[in-house]
Amino acid sequence: MDCTAVITVDSCTLAFVATPPLIQAIFNGDPDEIRVLICKSEDVNALDAEKRAPLHAAAFLGDAEITELLIVSGARVNAKDNMWLTPLHRAVASRSEEAVRVLIRHSADVNARDKNWQTPLHVAAANKALRCAEVIIPLLSSVNVSDRGGRTALHHAALNGHTEMVSLLLAKGANINAFDKKDCRALHWAAYMGHLDVVCLLVSQGAEISCKDKRGYTPLHAAASNGQIAVVKRLLSLAVEIDEANAFGNTALHVACFNGQDAVVSELIDYGANVSQPNNKGFTPLHFAAASTHGALCLEFLVNSGADVNVQSRDGKSPLHLTAVHGRFTRSQTLIQNGGEIDCVDKDGNTPLHVAARYGHELLINTLITSGADCTRRGVHGMFPLHLAALNAHAACCRKLLSSGRRCSIMCPLSNDSVLSAGFQIDTPDNLGRTCLHAAAAGGNVECVKLLLSSGADHNRRDKHGRTPLHYASASRHFQCLETLVSCGTCINATDQWGRSAVHYAAASDLDRRRRVVLEPESEGVQAEREKEAALCLEFLLQNGAAPSLKDKQSYSAVHYAAAYGHRHCLKLLLDRDENQHDEMENSQTRSPLHLAVSPSLHLYNHTLTSYNTLSIKYSMGTFNALMGICSMCVCVCRTPLMLAVMGGHVDAVSLLLEREASVDLANKQGLTALHLGLLCGQEECVQSLVELEASVLLGDTRGRTAIHLAASRGHASWLSELLNIACSEPPIPPLQDNQGYTPLHWACYYGHEGCVEVLLEQRDFRHFDGNPFTPLHCAVVNDQETCANLLLEAMGSKIVTCKDSKGRTPLHAAAFAGHIDCVQLLLAHSASVDEVDQSGRSTLIMAAEKGRVEVLEALLTSANVNLNLTDQKGNTALHLACSNVSIAHCIGALIECRFRPSPLHHCPFVAPSLLLPLSAFLSPFLSLALWLSFPAGLTPALACAPSREVADCLALILATMMPFCSPCSSGAPSPGALLKSLPRQAKSTQGPRSPRDPSGPSSEGTTTENDSDSETF
Repeated sequence: MDCTAVITVDSCTLAFVATPPLIQAIFNGDPDEIRVLICKSEDVNALDAEKRAPLHAAAFLGDAEITELLIVSGARVNAKDNMWLTPLHRAVASRSEEAVRVLIRHSADVNARDKNWQTPLHVAAANKALRCAEVIIPLLSSVNVSDRGGRTALHHAALNGHTEMVSLLLAKGANINAFDKKDCRALHWAAYMGHLDVVCLLVSQGAEISCKDKRGYTPLHAAASNGQIAVVKRLLSLAVEIDEANAFGNTALHVACFNGQDAVVSELIDYGANVSQPNNKGFTPLHFAAASTHGALCLEFLVNSGADVNVQSRDGKSPLHLTAVHGRFTRSQTLIQNGGEIDCVDKDGNTPLHVAARYGHELLINTLITSGADCTRRGVHGMFPLHLAALNAHAACCRKLLSSGRRCSIMCPLSNDSVLSAGFQIDTPDNLGRTCLHAAAAGGNVECVKLLLSSGADHNRRDKHGRTPLHYASASRHFQCLETLVSCGTCINATDQWGRSAVHYAAASDLDRRRRVVLEPESEGVQAEREKEAALCLEFLLQNGAAPSLKDKQSYSAVHYAAAYGHRHCLKLLLDRDENQHDEMENSQTRSPLHLAVSPSLHLYNHTLTSYNTLSIKYSMGTFNALMGICSMCVCVCRTPLMLAVMGGHVDAVSLLLEREASVDLANKQGLTALHLGLLCGQEECVQSLVELEASVLLGDTRGRTAIHLAASRGHASWLSELLNIACSEPPIPPLQDNQGYTPLHWACYYGHEGCVEVLLEQRDFRHFDGNPFTPLHCAVVNDQETCANLLLEAMGSKIVTCKDSKGRTPLHAAAFAGHIDCVQLLLAHSASVDEVDQSGRSTLIMAAEKGRVEVLEALLTSANVNLNLTDQKGNTALHLACSNVSIAHCIGALIECRFRPSPLHHCPFVAPSLLLPLSAFLSPFLSLALWLSFPAGLTPALACAPSREVADCLALILATMMPFCSPCSSGAPSPGALLKSLPRQAKSTQGPRSPRDPSGPSSEGTTTENDSDSETF
């Protein structure tokens, strides 16, 4: 239950800084001095820093005489301070009945609200101002007004335990079952605060004793959670449902156990509460008592009352698991002594010993081992408790687990003494091939590493992916663990199955940074410290014989890894180590997972270990798991260290590589240079560095797109302007067309980047697009970029609307095809021709009808001089094509309203050819009458022969145009237009919008068949 205290008006002395004479006189209670000051023109409405007027001070003091004097002298009676409190609020808070009467006599607003929407009645109820409330209530239309939290005056009175105020409010009509925004009643608040008298009064007046708030808490839950034993007893005596569950399935006993309210727990058990009732997640009160901070006595009460000590939640956790999570040593002993199963497992296979090892509870581990817990039991991913203790750097727990076996004479590399045994082979791996030494190296506790080595752990043991403990220590930046492992003779240049050595992992260390930063952003100082740690580890490896030029199976060296992750210190160290590394930077042949690491939309590592929920373990495996996700990434495009650094936005690494004369114009297999990639990824600082070193802005990729094209397509207006200035600095100005003939203006218009369009239109040379008849205006209107289209028309004039593409289609065709009504209206306003036809004979009207663009069709029909009888190459008019699609019957109506007189009956897809002649012959004599008589199903006799309602609707539209118009005075029949408007429209298609064939940019070529009119794309 939400136990937030209700905000009330502060009753402490007001503090006025640099107190003016008038305020001093008010606090001194000197009316004569006040009169003198007022005669001297002292401002009675002067405000202090908190916007409090002198009248607020007088009301706060409850001085009726001074209050009257100030009001008579012109003080504003309803002045509000910065909390919107009026003098009436202040007077009520001080419980000054006389001051309240004076203020009300001078028209003080009894309904005024402060910033919490509290009225003077709320303040009176909270501050036990009974006499003030008696004065205010007769002036109110209702006593049930709620504040911002939905609480009425009755809520405030109940919360503060003012029994007389509660009685008064109830007598004046207060709603006893009114609820606030969280559905809490006054009874909830009184029960939670332990105001027994108020609870009894509310119950006697008819309050609902089993009412629930939004989360299902009853007054019994509220009282139990706060340990209000007297209220609990009273409610139990009223025969409330003792095992009533809230929205989470928790009973009052659950809540009391969770909060350690042992007296309440005892009382509930005595009244027969179910000690084994599970909540929605399967947790019983015993689970809560095991986890609670103060639940030791509660647990004893439950156990003595027969609670099942081995009951498991839905995820398999027993009460003993929860004592292991929270380190409840005494409670674990109680459970074990009462039959608690030592080696019970949860759904992940973890025993309480695994959990205690994970959280480092040494005493609890000792208790479990003494009681016979199995140290060789495998848990999540086949790990021993020793794995978890080592992984989480709990050296004392590791020592305790190792001592659980026997001492044996294993000669270890660090001493000649007998060593500890864990009761199992120390190098036994988990399901992923990782030994306890791998876990210790990832955890970073050098004591754990030394302890395992002294127990005979193999420092060269490899996991399933070929990684040694040295790989894990390098990736985690654990310098002391590195020293210890190398001093034992670990192979420093050992590679995993992908050919990566410890040097590679050190250069790309802090592997889980991206996941960690999302949870809690790091400061620059923390990041710099981590990079220094990585550099220290890398330097140590290099000094001890690690090969800096060693390449993995994708031909990447540590330099590539350091560049990709932006580790400037590591990169500088590697470059300084080998002067020949520069050649290696520019000769990468393939693409490794590092390329994916710098992409904002992709993740390099998968964190796959199972996690417990809130009340139990949550493994934080870090690098130990990050290393497991480094495989199975695609290899497709070669990139240099400079490209990797630019894509990741690592400015320091980019600067260092450029200082070492890395080639700025080297391209990958797609023809993209570092400048291309910087613009694509939006890395402005890196782009600035590349431009300063004169990276080519005109170099195109394999599709002919230059950096200028990419800047325009991505909307980088400022960079576009700078790149254009560079490109135009030496005439002649290049044409800047890609392989499909598109200019940067095409790209900017297609994607709707208005700033880029304005920049390009400022350059008159870019207003020509020879060689590609599909103009930027086509691009803008086909993608509904009305603003860009308007910019083009303003800059280039209306003549551009007549341009045709290679298939004879104008921009109006493009807008009509796509159904963008705003663009259609813009083009019509600039005198676009409606009757222009493309190479297949289609006008914009035909195209709109064929595609079912109703709004476009209506706009075209309202334009002047539209030719309604144009046909395409197959002789179809717009009406013929509209009839071929029954789902747009309303398009037919719009066309017929414009007096079409075709004969499109045979185009109706639901009418069989054999039915056409009989229909025509049958319907002709009855056109004046048959259309208007209807059966109960809503069909006329003339249309009853239709095989479906869709066919009937279509036929009705067509026949309406064939029937002679009736005189209004000779027949009650509706006009054809009225009939058309009354026809029901078909439901919209549930099919989702089509995705473009080529989402990468504009296209003038649609997917065509033998008849281009069937094309689904423009």
